[in-house]
Amino acid sequence: MNFVCQQCKQPLHLDASLVDLTPSAYDLVAASLPPSPSTSHGRQTSGAEKLAQLPAPPSVKSAWRNSQGPPSSPISSPAQRKTPQRAPMHPNESFVLLQDSVIRNIPSQLPATPHTKKPSFSKGRSTAAVAPVPPQEEPPHPNPSPLSHHLRSSLRLFNLLSSRTDLDHPLCAECTHILLSTLTRQLDETKKERDGYIAFEKEVKKEKEREGSGVNRLEAEAKIERLKEEERLAIEQLKGAEREHQQLEEELKSLEREEKALEEEEAEFWRQHNAHLLKSAEQVSQLAALRAAYAADSATLDKLERTNVYNDAFCIGHDGVFGTINGLRLGRVPGVPVEWAEINAAWGQTLLLLYTVARKLDFTFENYRLVPMGSFSRIEKTTGDKATYELYGSGDLHFGRLLHNRRFDFAMVAFLDCLKQLMDYVKSQDPQVDFPHQVVKDKIGEASVKQQFSQEEAWTRALRHVLLALKILLKWATNGSNG
Repeated sequence: MNFVCQQCKQPLHLDASLVDLTPSAYDLVAASLPPSPSTSHGRQTSGAEKLAQLPAPPSVKSAWRNSQGPPSSPISSPAQRKTPQRAPMHPNESFVLLQDSVIRNIPSQLPATPHTKKPSFSKGRSTAAVAPVPPQEEPPHPNPSPLSHHLRSSLRLFNLLSSRTDLDHPLCAECTHILLSTLTRQLDETKKERDGYIAFEKEVKKEKEREGSGVNRLEAEAKIERLKEEERLAIEQLKGAEREHQQLEEELKSLEREEKALEEEEAEFWRQHNAHLLKSAEQVSQLAALRAAYAADSATLDKLERTNVYNDAFCIGHDGVFGTINGLRLGRVPGVPVEWAEINAAWGQTLLLLYTVARKLDFTFENYRLVPMGSFSRIEKTTGDKATYELYGSGDLHFGRLLHNRRFDFAMVAFLDCLKQLMDYVKSQDPQVDFPHQVVKDKIGEASVKQQFSQEEAWTRALRHVLLALKILLKWATNGSNG
């Protein structure tokens, strides 16, 4: 047998406390329920009222009601109508009211004898009445099933609840929770209504007491006038409070507008502040980059200032008896053939060095102009016949080359004159500069720079002295007081 909720029609699973309900618990539930609406009229009304007035325990009264059969039972639900009705009681049948301790000890199975009657458990009621039933109306149950007994007990309890309340039972947990919420709300409303009635009753009693104390009409009218005056003052105060409230609302709106304007001004300020911070950060970054570039450029400039470019461009040295400039030998000796191309290139570098030092010192030569052109350099005379002397030679022995070699000698003598002018200028600027070889006409250090009619060793020595003087000039021009 399955139970379903009488509201939502969902199948139910009974709790173990309902399945194993003891007779005393059933009596306690039945006694706590309100009386059935059908007991207010009918045949059994007077008997129920009389039973309720008796000073007996609830379990005894419940056992008495259960022993009265269907006429005294208020159960009228459809489930009860489907259950088999108890057979009518015979006049010769009797019952005995038992206590709870005796009911708990009743054995579940009694021996069946032809002269004893079985206790009735119709409708599953846990009653304390032992009523004999005629064998021909109710068939004997030698071994009743405990499950069917529990089901009948549960059904009997649900029928009792349905007959004593406005709702059919059983109910599921959700429907029971809704029912309890509704009843709680009704109880609160009823309590409020009761409190109102009580307050009203108190006021009525006070009025009656005042009327009984002899309050006259004049005092009542004076009180009414006083209350009216108080009401008028209260109304005026209320109107003043409303005007003040309206004024405060206007002030609040004005303050809100000012607050909004200040918020916009603050937002604009923070936008400008953020833009200024970004611009400042960008400028700081640019300044750091410029400082880093300045430091790198300063280091490069310092390095370049310490670097002597002239020493790299004009490297003067010696190779044995030869003076060299940039690795080119200047001069000739017997046994060491030096090509004239190398000698001419060395003379071109030598003339370029003299020209560079003079330009660095902003010195202008008298009577001569240097024209450095590599292996074909020349010196032009600016006064007199304005002749041009080629500063390069050749090893050919024909007559034309002899004349050219003579012009080559004139060019070397002019070069030596220009070197002497520059040496004198440097000595005039710095007397501490010392040149080891003096220049006198075509000789430097007692050796002539003329190649024609001279020994090759003396000519080579003279050219070596020329390179040494140029090296001293270059050093003074780059590292001395003029540097």
